Amino acid sequence: MQSPEPYLIFTRKLEQLDLRYMVSGSIAAIFYGEPRMTNDVDIIVFLRREDAERLIQAFPSEDFYCPPKEVIEAERIRHQRGHFNLIHHQTGFKADIYLTGRDELHAWAFNHLVEADLEGDRIVFAPPEYVIIRKLQFFREGGSEKHLRDIHRMLIGLGDDWPITSLQGMIQENRLELEWAMVKEQKS
Repeated sequence: MQSPEPYLIFTRKLEQLDLRYMVSGSIAAIFYGEPRMTNDVDIIVFLRREDAERLIQAFPSEDFYCPPKEVIEAERIRHQRGHFNLIHHQTGFKADIYLTGRDELHAWAFNHLVEADLEGDRIVFAPPEYVIIRKLQFFREGGSEKHLRDIHRMLIGLGDDWPITSLQGMIQENRLELEWAMVKEQKS
């Protein structure tokens, strides 16, 4: 019997808490594209003040590293880039939790979520446009070509029939034409 995907350790608990979330990053790129190795999951979470204590209880210290409530609250109120980690002690698998803040791209993505049933587990993914835009931004910031490879694989997985009109507009809005051209170079 195959063991469940390690990110389910986190998404199952978010589902139980009924928190609004979306899986992004490499796990979403794998979902839309093709498998590759990863040791973490990126999850964007809409977290209200009253949710911090519930989150801490759902990820108890005997099983998980979870930051103290004060840290979660300080990250929750950031306008952009609020972030903390959850780590499962037994497996070492890590969830990078990004909080929505006032990020317009997060808001757009939450209105375009992609739900999937993976062997009985409901998983909510960020839409492919969001994943691609974020990966282009991360490539611009850090230069890691894994982001370009992930996008290339996603485009293959999404197929020629996938409409890219909204993505093209988002690329222009975020001034990512140069990075997008580099993806298209890989495609040829």
